[in-house]
Amino acid sequence: MSPPPPRRHLLSLLALVAFFPPFLLASSSFPLPTIAIAAVSANTSASPHNLACALVPFGNGTDYMISCASVSNRSAEPHIYSYGGAGGGSTPFSAVVAGDGYLCSAGPTVSPPMAMRWWDLTDSEEPSKRVYWGKALSAVSGGGEYVCGLVEERIQCWRWSSGTFPQSLRFSAVAAGGGFVCGLAKDSGEVKCFGGREAVGREPKGSHAMLAAGERHACAVKAGSGEVVCWGEAAAVAAASPTVAGRSVSSLAVGDAITCVLWGNWTVACWPPEEAAPPQPVAQQQFVALEARGKVVCGVLMSDYSLVCWGPGVSGGVSKVFDRVLPGPCAPWTSCTCGVWSGSAPLCGGGTGYAAVCYPCGYSPQLMVLTPPTSDSSASSHSRWTKRRPSDLAIALISAGIGSGVLAAIAAVVAVYCLRRRRSGASQDPGRIHAEPIGPAPRVERRLSALLSKGPNTTVEQFPLVALRGATDGFSPSHRIGSGSFGVVYRACLPDGREVAIKRAERRGPVAESSSVAARRANNHEVAFVAELTLLSRVNHKNLVRLLGFCADGGERILVYEYMPNGTLHDHLHKRAAPLSPPLASWPARLRLALGAARGIEYMHTYAVPPIIHRDIKSPNILLDDAWTAKVSDFGLSLLINDLSSSGGGNGCNAAAADDEPCMTAGTVGYMDPEYYRLQHLTDKSDVYSFGVVLLELLSGCKVIQRFEGSGTPKNVVDVTVPHIEADRVHRVLDARLPLPTPAEMEAVAYVGYLASDCVRPAGRDRPTMSEVVGVLERAVAACEEHDDGGGEAVLSRSCTDGSTA
Repeated sequence: MSPPPPRRHLLSLLALVAFFPPFLLASSSFPLPTIAIAAVSANTSASPHNLACALVPFGNGTDYMISCASVSNRSAEPHIYSYGGAGGGSTPFSAVVAGDGYLCSAGPTVSPPMAMRWWDLTDSEEPSKRVYWGKALSAVSGGGEYVCGLVEERIQCWRWSSGTFPQSLRFSAVAAGGGFVCGLAKDSGEVKCFGGREAVGREPKGSHAMLAAGERHACAVKAGSGEVVCWGEAAAVAAASPTVAGRSVSSLAVGDAITCVLWGNWTVACWPPEEAAPPQPVAQQQFVALEARGKVVCGVLMSDYSLVCWGPGVSGGVSKVFDRVLPGPCAPWTSCTCGVWSGSAPLCGGGTGYAAVCYPCGYSPQLMVLTPPTSDSSASSHSRWTKRRPSDLAIALISAGIGSGVLAAIAAVVAVYCLRRRRSGASQDPGRIHAEPIGPAPRVERRLSALLSKGPNTTVEQFPLVALRGATDGFSPSHRIGSGSFGVVYRACLPDGREVAIKRAERRGPVAESSSVAARRANNHEVAFVAELTLLSRVNHKNLVRLLGFCADGGERILVYEYMPNGTLHDHLHKRAAPLSPPLASWPARLRLALGAARGIEYMHTYAVPPIIHRDIKSPNILLDDAWTAKVSDFGLSLLINDLSSSGGGNGCNAAAADDEPCMTAGTVGYMDPEYYRLQHLTDKSDVYSFGVVLLELLSGCKVIQRFEGSGTPKNVVDVTVPHIEADRVHRVLDARLPLPTPAEMEAVAYVGYLASDCVRPAGRDRPTMSEVVGVLERAVAACEEHDDGGGEAVLSRSCTDGSTA
């Protein structure tokens, strides 16, 4: 399992065990299980058969798929459950539960929010359904035809029809049985059961340490004595009550009138023995996790993380279902306060060093060293991985030598041990049970966890990587349609028919790039990914591109947006051949397009909570949908204004990186506010400047930087057009591809020209706000429409655009 602790700490650990009896330290192995047993009936009259389900590795061994295999028919092929494309594939989920006719998976555990999907096992053609998306689940349990979990220490069940649960009660554990649900009260450890059946109203009194439920009864471990107590239907309790009391228990598993226990030494015992006792091949093996349903028991062997099942319903009495499974949910190193399972880090990230399967608190490191093999092909007899235990008699003599006369000395040793552990910190914890170096969690994981735990818009979905790979033919260049702030954009059609744009962070190979440059590039991609996810998951406006979801599997950083079939404003202005596209084919249409984009930016500045500074407003980032509606996109450089103020009053720190990233100016040459570029003074007026440049592009049809007639060097559109506008010669800068505006249109176009000139003033305090920009554009568009309707001419004066603020 794991290497023994250093010799200098062995006495302290033995003293700790002697001073605090083991049963007081027991806790459930995995509240978020990665193995499950489902019961499936072909029809109502047939007896159900059982499927063993688990997260099974595929590919390079660090990606996992949900696979279920029959335990009664060895010839049946396992079935892969996925919602991301035909044939299965990897999944972002990291916990599995099952019940009567269904399978559920929940996760991810490393980077919330968590989602839960439901598969109907009686109808293999029916697609999965997402039944939950939100805050992290601290525990999940399946039973009957429903599944339950703990959300902020409150019980919540899905497909449950037996009423609600008291919101005033907080729970530390939940167990779903056949028609009933039980929980452990957080503070008192009392058992509370709800629903029907005999388990309700017969709960044992007192405080308990763990809980499990089956079809007809439930069991718990009494705190203080270690006794396993069961209650429920009398016949089930009489048949399945354990006959051994007072031992350390690491996990419980309850089926149909059977009860199984993982002792503190990780060996298993079951009652009644004649039905559920583990057969000889596994009777003396150690297990990491244990599950039971009906008359079937399944466990993950500690020696090689394989899944074995036994019981009356298992072919041959015992069956090795999968060669290797994920033994428990992966979690960041920093969250594993009591160490990690030896060899689990490669299973959780391919050696990236930031995630592993946590070892449960309350158990001394085992003296048996059992290290799982690094590949499936290396699995052999269990004895190959076993080292000899020290004599059990020697351990007993050492323990017996600690008497009541040295209790004070023992307490002192314990205190010294705790102080040393605290001082050593997470990077060198003497209580850890691994020999692998502990590295800091990648910042993107920390940021994702922090930002998503605040409750983003629930319409944002977490996509599995396999679905996005399949939709883009493996991110084929034929699907590429452009690039964004941190990567390449692909056009794709999801299995459900939705047409989407997929932005994938650039993944460069080992080309001629220094490690520092590569690290900086990777960090920039992560920052942009988190920034877009932070912002777009919280906003909703018709003039902002909608974020549909994201993927953060296996090191990938991918965002999924609604697809904009008409591309970018930049392409229609500067790259499309004649004739001009509809939104650019007339002056009123151009003004309406500008108004739409302005409203999107106004929403960010004025109505988003907290307000947002985009930092990269430009014509390539204004997209056009199928109705030619303008939508602002690409928020990879955006900032939340409260993050800006907290970082020192506007110095350009990215919101996603405000905690530990250097402050750097960002934007696009030609569109960037000179005040921000030169003085690093960033405000919402910086977006106003950039939008003013876009207005000048719309009016002139010129690129932001190009060679103009009579000039051998490239010039900015601001330098070329603004002098003519300020001299009341707007007609000199208008796009020659359009006919000259009518008299009414000319007044509106000139009015917008004055607005653009105001927007690009050198000092931010002299520029209008985006609300004032929207007001001017609304008046200009109204003037054009009133003329078209035969109304009177609107008077638009130059002074109306002077919306500067102090």
